[in-house]
Amino acid sequence: MLNLIERKKLIDAAIKARKYAYAPYSDNFAVGAAVLTGDGTITGGCNVENGSFGATMCAERVAIFTAISNGHRDIRAVAVVADSTPLTPPCGMCLQVATEFGPGIEIIMADLHGHEETTMLENLLPRSFKFDGQRSEDRQARKTTNT
Repeated sequence: MLNLIERKKLIDAAIKARKYAYAPYSDNFAVGAAVLTGDGTITGGCNVENGSFGATMCAERVAIFTAISNGHRDIRAVAVVADSTPLTPPCGMCLQVATEFGPGIEIIMADLHGHEETTMLENLLPRSFKFDGQRSEDRQARKTTNT
């Protein structure tokens, strides 16, 4: 679990990132996120919407992908900040992306008024998808032998 100083720094970074959100299609539902890595690095991200809604990127994935693209794969925590009641949790796709980097990730949900809630990733997505490691040719061969 994060200590109070780490938690405050992470939430503050998410609040800062939120200021850059591009959210014209959701009535400006701005979200900021920040990731804390194993070595103490914090990377931020904001939601970036697109007229082709499937191309929209959530703040959490932006923050995670920024951490990864800067060489950090050991993710300890993710903070998500929005001006909403109830607090905004990461969506299923963001949770699934986070599971790629460890189930023991702390998730902090906060708003702009000092309210926050902390839980663990596995509590929000207890049965995440796990790739079985088989190549598509192996699955195809198994399919043909079973018919």
